[in-house]
Amino acid sequence: MRLTISAIAAAAAIAFLGSQSAQADCGRVTIADMNWASAEFAAYVDKIVLEEGYGCNVELVPGDTMPTSTSMMEKGEPDIAPELWVNAVKTALDRAVEEGRLQYAAEILSDGGQEGWWIPQYVKDANPEIKSVNDALARPELFEHPELPEKGAVYGCPSGWNCQILMENFFRAYDGEEKGFELIDPGSGAGLAGSIAKSYERKEPWLGYYWAPTAILGKYPMYRLDMGVEHDPEEWHSCTSQPDCVDPEPNEWTRSSVWTVVTDRFSKSSPEAMAYLEQRSWSNEIANEVLAYMDENQYMGEDGARYFLKKYQDKWTAWVPDEVAARVKEAL
Repeated sequence: MRLTISAIAAAAAIAFLGSQSAQADCGRVTIADMNWASAEFAAYVDKIVLEEGYGCNVELVPGDTMPTSTSMMEKGEPDIAPELWVNAVKTALDRAVEEGRLQYAAEILSDGGQEGWWIPQYVKDANPEIKSVNDALARPELFEHPELPEKGAVYGCPSGWNCQILMENFFRAYDGEEKGFELIDPGSGAGLAGSIAKSYERKEPWLGYYWAPTAILGKYPMYRLDMGVEHDPEEWHSCTSQPDCVDPEPNEWTRSSVWTVVTDRFSKSSPEAMAYLEQRSWSNEIANEVLAYMDENQYMGEDGARYFLKKYQDKWTAWVPDEVAARVKEAL
């Protein structure tokens, strides 16, 4: 009996030391803290889990899509970009992956980043026949222009945004002007968000561009309209996305792939932490809710991360071993 107890104790000690060693092996980790809310929230989720659960020494560094991806490819820093919108840099990223410099972890937004034409959910509920862009454009009297009652209004992208080109081409492709509409430049991102909030407060119809994940779509339920066609990559690259497109055709938005990207050095030096990042993923619905919570309370990324980790324990604990989950819960 004494031998059995001693063997059990020895095995437990080895397991404990192995766990402690795994924590110690993580070492210093740099995470890109991108300059938009959903990426900031994601960075802090990873910071909390890696620090408290895996014993990493985490440093957040400022980031943005182009400079972060370039730095990771050329310098191997930072170690992790939690929310990288890869469409704009996919060719270079794929090459870096093939050459063994970087690795894709999880697709952090499981349903991808979403762009499109939206209407408020209450408008959809009152008009269930409106399912597509063409359905909405058949109703200029419903989506009344705020200054020109005889016209309908489509809210586009602010000047200088890349999506302004897309919306202008879409507006022409779907014959918006011929159908009695005018494309409105909201002036800024705040102006665009404000137009949705104002319509919601008054329960008025609204039609226009927006994207997810955002606090606005977490706070104000919206319905994304069907574009009526499949995505045509050739049309997208040759015309839909080009400022000098002469004769744009209807098209579906290209899917925005949003991935966690890590350096090859990190993935090999911290396999346990890498296993977590390969599992960590959430939907736009969850992200929208967290962003709305942050916006309503004027909270920052760390507050949003703690809200997520406390509310969605059933989700995130499935990404990590039980002992890691226990350490994170205790820290929270």
